[in-house]
Amino acid sequence: MKSILIVEDDITYGMMLKTWLGKKGFQVSSVSSISRAQKHIEAETVDLILSDLRLPDRDGIDLLKWLGEHSLHIPLIIMTSYADIQSAVQAIKLGACDYIAKPVNPDELLKKMDEALKPSSAAPQQAAHSSGTDKAFAADSTVDASSDYLEGESDAAKQLYNYVNLVSPTNMSVLINGASGTGKEYVAQRIHKLSRRAKQPFIAIDCGAIPKELAASEFFGHVKGSFTGALTDKTGAFAAANGGTIFLDEIGNLSYEVQIQLLRALQERKIRPIGSNKEIQVDVRLVSATNENLEQAIEKGTFREDLYHRINEFTLRMPQLKDRREDILLFANFFLDQANRELDKHLIGFDEKASKALLEYQWPGNLRQMKNIVRRATLLAQDKFITLNELSELQNQVTPSAGMPLRNEEAEKQQIIEALKQTGYNKSRAAQLLGIDRKTLYNKLKLYGIEL
Repeated sequence: MKSILIVEDDITYGMMLKTWLGKKGFQVSSVSSISRAQKHIEAETVDLILSDLRLPDRDGIDLLKWLGEHSLHIPLIIMTSYADIQSAVQAIKLGACDYIAKPVNPDELLKKMDEALKPSSAAPQQAAHSSGTDKAFAADSTVDASSDYLEGESDAAKQLYNYVNLVSPTNMSVLINGASGTGKEYVAQRIHKLSRRAKQPFIAIDCGAIPKELAASEFFGHVKGSFTGALTDKTGAFAAANGGTIFLDEIGNLSYEVQIQLLRALQERKIRPIGSNKEIQVDVRLVSATNENLEQAIEKGTFREDLYHRINEFTLRMPQLKDRREDILLFANFFLDQANRELDKHLIGFDEKASKALLEYQWPGNLRQMKNIVRRATLLAQDKFITLNELSELQNQVTPSAGMPLRNEEAEKQQIIEALKQTGYNKSRAAQLLGIDRKTLYNKLKLYGIEL
């Protein structure tokens, strides 16, 4: 698998390109400046660089010069707007193997990449540096537990991952139950990684983000012209995940009609794209996640009991961060390391008062909230250690960004109503006040029947 480095300061565009190239079978990394690109190249194997011409610190031509000075014969394709074609020509003269104009034409980019990656006798240094590339990336890299996540050392964490290790090699459907921000998708990916399906696709669907009228199309696909807006054929998630694992996050948000279709697909192992007369045989393992009480939803008549039993052959319960105190400082330092790399900082850790505050805080938003708070503190810190000054969110349990500690259901409902009042019924700001994401707030509004 070839390793691609994208150097692009438009984060959204860089992530889009990274995702697309990842689906094409490349191992892709993305950085947003020349200095980070240099550090990445020194530390990791890179087979090809796609670099924007204009970057915050320097430009792609400076990166070309640096590669030459260090005798690194890595092919580099310049991505540039039409206004900078003259500069791209200069880059070619300095050693760039090609350039491509933005907006990038996908087929043209793949063709240029293929040509740039053809073996050349002119790259002995890089060949030596990358001799282990194929071995290093031979396995599916969907999950890299050592760099993307920390499992923890608490008893709760050990029990959870003991269960993960037990159920992963089986073909049982798994329901992951836990509050928002506890790491449910990582666990789903881990199950896939440890299963016999590890080399097959892992497809994740956020059921809370799919409009009810498009859910069947997302799951099962459609044929061109089957409904208004169906301009092309679409491959659904079940067909895309064939042979692998499909992860349905927030499954409790599915409409009753879609639940019936999902149950049929799971029972018969067949799907029929919307507008098609042909059924497609599929073999998928289902992993689902929810932060709702589905048994209560069954009693209310909003979730099918037969589907519940089908998706729940094995239940994993995600512990909240406040219930795994031994892991709090481990995660805080783990997120600090990530933030150091992302923000090009070199902080050592947390001082004594900051560490005490981290341990005493209730963390209503769990790991997601901690990651955001540590990232912000890393950006603000002026010294070698993060202090209480940078963790002001933790000094008052009811603050706009840290969140209100959510307790029992009635208290939680009242807190949500109060947060909405305080923010003039702005749902985004209310979610920030509560320390939860918008999707979770929408789920809570639905759960408690709060109408705006």
